[in-house]
Amino acid sequence: MQRATLDLWVGLFVVAGIVAVLFLALKVGNLGSYDNGETYTVKASFDNIGGLKPRAPVKSAGVVVGRVAEIGFDPENYEAFVTLSLAARYSFPRDSSAAIMTSGLLGEQYISLEAGGDEKMLANGDALKITQGAVVLENLIGQFLYNKNESQTEQAAP
Repeated sequence: MQRATLDLWVGLFVVAGIVAVLFLALKVGNLGSYDNGETYTVKASFDNIGGLKPRAPVKSAGVVVGRVAEIGFDPENYEAFVTLSLAARYSFPRDSSAAIMTSGLLGEQYISLEAGGDEKMLANGDALKITQGAVVLENLIGQFLYNKNESQTEQAAP
């Protein structure tokens, strides 16, 4: 009888561990908060999307209002296009802007929607005209080092 009780507790502990690992995997994969409600799609073009991935959150004022549905490349304009799937319960003015932001210093990237002031709202299939691409950390570091090197060269010149 003692052995059966011990086996039961070990089994429960293993099941709890598997559930915890599954929960963390869903949380990391952005699958934990899937919304099956009605959505509409909006397109946006960016010069650089950095490490943005499909299913990345679309946030406005810190609230998740949608997800990135698709990422592609436009060979005519040489820009990346992103299709956003926004929840139908959230409507945004047509002159809203989109920017690719990063959570923390090295965190996940998401799209931030900033509402505009137009009276007409975005409809299914519309495109955002005002966008700001991702800030790439490597480019910032390279620019900083280049500027520092340039200022040292100017000081050394007679």
